[in-house]
Amino acid sequence: MLNVNDLIGKITCADCMDILKQLPDKCIDLVLTDPPYGINIEKMNFTQSTKGGVCQRNDYSNCFDDNKLSREFFDEMKRVSKNQIIFGGNYYSEYLESTQGWIVWNKKGDGRYSNDFADGELAWTSMKKPLKIYHYLWTGMIQQDMKNKEKRIHPTQKPVDLFGQIIRDYSNENDLILDCFSGSGTTAIACHKLKRRFICIEKDKDYYEASVKRLEDERKQLNLF
Repeated sequence: MLNVNDLIGKITCADCMDILKQLPDKCIDLVLTDPPYGINIEKMNFTQSTKGGVCQRNDYSNCFDDNKLSREFFDEMKRVSKNQIIFGGNYYSEYLESTQGWIVWNKKGDGRYSNDFADGELAWTSMKKPLKIYHYLWTGMIQQDMKNKEKRIHPTQKPVDLFGQIIRDYSNENDLILDCFSGSGTTAIACHKLKRRFICIEKDKDYYEASVKRLEDERKQLNLF
């Protein structure tokens, strides 16, 4: 059995199943994660229409494992945690109970920007709360806060401010939050900003190293203030 304290406040390079199997029951307050959906997103050729013409989506040369997860992952995830928020949970309906607490992320804002991406994403939650919609523009090169634009290092990267809003609404200060597929490190950064403890896991070495640097840079920036 792992010592949970050894993982807190870090992004760990590992297969999440290797970690989950060593965690005690209900030691995590909230799982907030964005697993692979099995839709081969890295092979899709998206374009975006802007006032300046048409631009291609970023070329993420480092593709990731896009195989769908097994029931075992969801069983282990639910065993170690009290509540869960799973982006793309609609792709895993066979493993998740019916819920009224869906999260809908509207990625197009007021709809001024047109491209081949979906208008939004769904997240399954274990909470007995009404469906909640978050409006946060994040489409191709265009972001809600263009003055503080986030560098995109992962093809399914989520905005820190969006995850910050979700963390505020679905957790309490000092809660322990787990992200099994940390990717760009968004969950870690949002938790750090909002005084939540976190455990993040990413098995791809390149994304792990990039996300660790991103988290370190964020910590240095916050320390200045």
